[in-house]
Amino acid sequence: MVVKSPDSGEVIIEMRPVGAVVRVAAVDVATGTEVIVFGPASASPRALEELAIAKLRRRLSTDRGE
Repeated sequence: MVVKSPDSGEVIIEMRPVGAVVRVAAVDVATGTEVIVFGPASASPRALEELAIAKLRRRLSTDRGE
């Protein structure tokens, strides 16, 4: 697990290989909201992390009604 700090607060990122793909979980520490994304194992970890954080930000904004 890696803890990242984007402008929206702390996010825990977990990457787990599943065959030819990587399962990436992103959890917002403040709310406990979790999202999951899958990407090709050939993708860079940074790109997968950014994708998961973008999905988490979108989920948090829709939960707040923005």
